[in-house]
Amino acid sequence: MRDSTRHALERAADLTRNNRLVEAMATAEPVITSADEFESAEIRQWLIDHADDFTGEV
Repeated sequence: MRDSTRHALERAADLTRNNRLVEAMATAEPVITSADEFESAEIRQWLIDHADDFTGEV
């Protein structure tokens, strides 16, 4: 996964934890929709592995 993609996902998680869902979606959507099939698979796995990052739960 490109560093810029990971950074956007991490930023989206931070925004979501701070109740800024619209901004989080605006941050994550462009990298998700522009990803090729290989990066999409990496994004999907990252989201599964980091679901707690979005909720702040451990």
